[in-house]
Amino acid sequence: MPSKKSSRGEQARLDWEPVGLKAGVDEAGRGPLAGPVVAAAVILDRRRIPRGIDDSKKLSREDREALYAKLTNGAHAVAVGAASVNEIDILNILQATMLAMRRAVARLPVRPELLLIDGDRAPIVDCPTRTVIGGDALCLSIAAASIIAKVVRDRAMQRLAPRYPQFGWHSNVGYAVDEHRAALTAVGPTRHHRRSFRLAY
Repeated sequence: MPSKKSSRGEQARLDWEPVGLKAGVDEAGRGPLAGPVVAAAVILDRRRIPRGIDDSKKLSREDREALYAKLTNGAHAVAVGAASVNEIDILNILQATMLAMRRAVARLPVRPELLLIDGDRAPIVDCPTRTVIGGDALCLSIAAASIIAKVVRDRAMQRLAPRYPQFGWHSNVGYAVDEHRAALTAVGPTRHHRRSFRLAY
């Protein structure tokens, strides 16, 4: 279904509109040189919203982990989807992100009446969507999704890190920091690197 773009004035109220079940949707991992892109969809339980929910990029790792535990235990519904490195290289990162979002939404145990999507593009799904530019700073449900997606993706990269210690994935989780770029120059890419991003390294 087509998405409706919201003005900034509308966005601040989106979480509390009387629309019924609303799911916030966000992704983590569009920019890294390695690893999947991960999306999450979260339907908050208004009676059990943890304090401190914010854009995942503004939170410390410890705070993200603590909120992840509270959200997975206390939200009305949480679902995660991903697109692999191969899918990113075949589709491009934007379309792979939309695929990850569709997978996350499809895994929700209940059908939301509205999806609040971070950004200005929405995946094609079978329920109404609304795009929210800067949504992870404006909507609690989108911020919650950003936390879930970030923690899931970071954990995946940290599990890979011992097999590829030269890349420093335990800390940079695949992003293009100097240590990661230097290792790419020295030893070349692994099967977990995005070959379509080759101009970035």
